[in-house]
Amino acid sequence: MFSNPISQTLHEEHCATIALMERLEGLIGRRRALPDAGDPMTKQLLRELAVGVEAEVKRHFDFEENHLFTYLESIGDHAIGAHLTEEHSMMRPLGERLAALARTAESEGFDKARWDEFCRVGAEFIERMLVHVQKEEMALLPLIDDAMDSDTHARLFEAYSR
Repeated sequence: MFSNPISQTLHEEHCATIALMERLEGLIGRRRALPDAGDPMTKQLLRELAVGVEAEVKRHFDFEENHLFTYLESIGDHAIGAHLTEEHSMMRPLGERLAALARTAESEGFDKARWDEFCRVGAEFIERMLVHVQKEEMALLPLIDDAMDSDTHARLFEAYSR
């Protein structure tokens, strides 16, 4: 647990993202047959993927890049922000495509081509996201928790909460 509300909030979002990636991994791990997108559990997962992945690659990444990484740069730590921004740039298009595929599958179901693409994009996104979250949990969040003063915590937490 973190003392900084920003670090704690991002940690909780990371936990939710990991859980979602595990559920996605479970779905694409059963590649033998096309899943029934009308199945309530599959439909719910597709809906949660579309919303969750989109929020992660837009709101979460944008906040980190526009607020946290610029803060770290202002205190002399440019490297971690540059590295994580590079990872974000590789994951954004994957996440956007995965969210779009999930939305389409939720409304139209899967055909073989859509399922194959969903599995390919999903597997790559899972791999990149899990490694990325681990880096943020081990390096970024503790750094922010330790380095940031309480006024900056409050200001940035308010910005993220909007």
